[in-house]
This record gives sequence, C-alpha cells and structure tokens, in this order.
Amino acid sequence: MTMNTRAFPVFILSVTTLVSAVWAQSGGVAGQQSAAGAVTFSEHVAPILYANCVSCHRAGEAAPFPLVTYEDAASRGKLLATVTRSRYMPPWQAEAGHVEFAGERRLSDAQIAAIGQWVTRGMLEGDRSKLPPLPTFTDGWQLGQPDLIIEMPTAFEVPADGPDIYRNFAIPTGLTEDKFVRAIEFRPVARKAVHHALFQFARTGSTKEFEDPSGKPGFGGLAPIALLPGFAPSGELGGWAVGATPRFLPEGLALPLAKGSDFILQMHFHPTGKPELEKARIGIYFADRAPDRKLMNWGAPGLFGLLAGIDIPPGEKNFSITGTLAMKVDMRAISVTAHAHYLGKEIKAIATFPDGTTKPLIWIKDWDFNWQDQYAFKEPVVLPKGTRIDVQITYDNSADNPRNPSNPPRRVQWGEESFDEMGNVRFQLVTVNKEDEAVLQQAMAGALKAALSSAVQSGALKKLMEAREKKRKAGGS
Repeated sequence: MTMNTRAFPVFILSVTTLVSAVWAQSGGVAGQQSAAGAVTFSEHVAPILYANCVSCHRAGEAAPFPLVTYEDAASRGKLLATVTRSRYMPPWQAEAGHVEFAGERRLSDAQIAAIGQWVTRGMLEGDRSKLPPLPTFTDGWQLGQPDLIIEMPTAFEVPADGPDIYRNFAIPTGLTEDKFVRAIEFRPVARKAVHHALFQFARTGSTKEFEDPSGKPGFGGLAPIALLPGFAPSGELGGWAVGATPRFLPEGLALPLAKGSDFILQMHFHPTGKPELEKARIGIYFADRAPDRKLMNWGAPGLFGLLAGIDIPPGEKNFSITGTLAMKVDMRAISVTAHAHYLGKEIKAIATFPDGTTKPLIWIKDWDFNWQDQYAFKEPVVLPKGTRIDVQITYDNSADNPRNPSNPPRRVQWGEESFDEMGNVRFQLVTVNKEDEAVLQQAMAGALKAALSSAVQSGALKKLMEAREKKRKAGGS
C-alpha cells in the first residue's frame, strides 16, 4: 500500500491530538495533568466553592456534607451542577440587577457555567499546585471576645423526627443599665438541627405567662414580640440564618437593649433523624456610646399582615396582599428583611421617588421559607421625603406549589404557626437629619396605634390572644 506522504503529517497530528485529549481526560500522570484550557477543580471550581460554599459545607457546620476536597466535590458533581444552575444554592433569594447587598452569596452566570462544564467534561482535578488555600475560619468568636455572653438556661430537646419546630426562649441579660448593640454572634450547639433564629428583647419576666405548663423550656408561636405593648420596653435585634456571617452595623449605628431585659431567642428547628440537644450561646457586642442616629424598623403590611385580609382558599395560585410606606422625611435604608410562610411565592418592595422614577429595593421571585435572611445594602439607599415604598406579597395555595405543606391544599388564614400565613417587608431606616427622628417616631407610633386599634375593633387581636391561650393550655410547641 502506498501512503500519501503529504497527508502523513496531518495524520500524525490528528493521532497526537486524539491521544493527548484521551490522556488529559483520564487525568494524565498521577491524575494531575489536564488539557490546556480545560475546566478543572483546582483552578476553576475550588475557588468558587471556597468563596461561596465551604463556610457551611465543612466539618462541624450545618450543611449535610463537606465540599472542601476534590473528592468531596466530585462525588456530588451532578448535584452541584443542578442546584447551582437552578440557583437553589448558594442560598440567596434576592434578585440581581436592582440594588447591591453586602456579602452577596450569588454566583455569576460564568461561575455556574464553569461548574456545569466541569461536570459534563469529566470532573478533572487538575494541577494540585494551583489549588487555592482553604479559607481560614475562626474557631472562637468570629468578631472577637463579646462584651456579654449569654446562654440558654436549659437545653431544649429536638426530637428525631416530626414537623419543624418554632420555639422562643427568654434568657435574662442581667443588664443594670441601657446598652446599644453593634453586633450579635449566634452559636448553636446542634448546628444541623437549627435552621434560623430571630433576636428580640422584652421586659424581664414579661413572657413568663406563655411558658409551657409541661415544664419544657421556652414557648411556642411566631409572635413579633417587639410590636406588642405588653412586653415593653422591647425591640428587635436582628437574626441569624444558615450561612450568615456575623457583622457589625455601620459605624455610628447601634440598636438599643434596655436594662432589665430578657433576650428573646426564637429558633426554627429541623429534626435531623436523631434526637438533638440545643443550648445555644449568644455573644453581644456593645457600642462605646449612643449611636449618632436612631436605627428604626418599619415595615408593610403592618403587624406582619394581621389586617391585610389573608384568607387564601385552596387551589388559589395568585393571592396577594399589599402595603405602603410613605417617607415623611429624608431617610436612608440600611437593610431589608422579607417574611412569609410556606405558601409565599413572590415578594417585592418597589420605591417610587418624588421625581417619578422607580427602583426595586428587594424582589424575591421564588420565596422559600427555609431560607430567610437579612439583606444589608452595600451602601445605604437614600429615600428622599415623599418617596413611597409599595410592598406586594403573593401566595400560592395550589397543589402545584411543591412547598405547600397541606395535601390536598386547605384554607389558610393569618396566624403565628408555620402552616398559617403572614406577610411583611421590614426596613432598617435612619433619618438623614437628626432633628427629623421625632417626626418619624411619631408617624410610626401613630401607625402602630392605628393598626392595633383596628385589630381590636375587627376582633383580630382577640382571636390571636385566644389562639395563644388555647395553645398554651394544650402545651403546644
């Protein structure tokens, strides 16, 4: 047979290319070499995981498996591609493109594509010498030694299985003078069982009547304690969710914590398949002086939607409630928090400025009750006097909602339990001018008084208190 010698170099080049590709796909020498330009764990995937995932996905944290090593990631490669492509992970619900938030856990399109390519092209490890260093995580208090450390007086037992549990614990602070809080660091013990926690304070002993008559620590319910006058002086102090990083409030800002207060720790537990004991510790960091501006919480619809007419028939896919906040003075928004329960579908708060322009301050298009977070604006958002914030919360009570806890769907009304519904978007606000604080406080107090009066007249508050009393006598959680 006569070979065309002019074609021979092309033949050799084709074979060489094929062999090189197969060699690289198999990992090359000791599994470390890869084809030039290939997506590898060491160079491309590990930096993404280390920056966005391993704060939870490592030993001793709440995530169900680690993602620290090549073997960790490769064993769950298809899962990684699926949950990042759908943006289920990392957990970050706020839509991009409207405002910037501090500490965003949102992957870029390019990062998601890189993980997908890595999986479809064989999950190459690559050159281990190019693996970035693992982030350093502080074993102790991440923000340094707290000014005050408090602990749940008695451990709470989370059963091995059953529905999620929402439980409040009143922890004495022992404070003999008023303080101002710049940060709170939350350290649960049963990390895999704790999904999120909310922090409030109330007058010492004011929640005692709600304690479980069976002697089980704490009391049930999801009440916004800070809004009810029977607990005053009271207030909100933020919260914690899986993956959240503790951080100080901006310089010059702090939240009040009154002397003679109990710290109210509200926890959401996920049973893990085995009994767990939770006895959380809380580190509180105080400001050296009173803040320059009073940090105020203001939300809509008022009273977490108690008066918004939440009454969702079974099968209804698009039930909505609305609320409005009108800026009486020049304001700055520091952070925003959204809240609904399992039927929540979409939550948005859109600012309309005095010149008629609009800007979404938060827009969650696929609400998930399991991932609640406080979104701190990267830079405070200026809201001039006359700005209006319109809030709309939409619920899906159909069988098509995979998060609907009832099958078949049932009628759902406003209530404190997780299978009831609520709805609210709350902002942390400060006035631009200090002299306007009194004006804003007066407006907020008036709005709260009007809402409570309406709740009394409509019978909504009586119904709420009767439900609480019934649950207390039944010893519910």
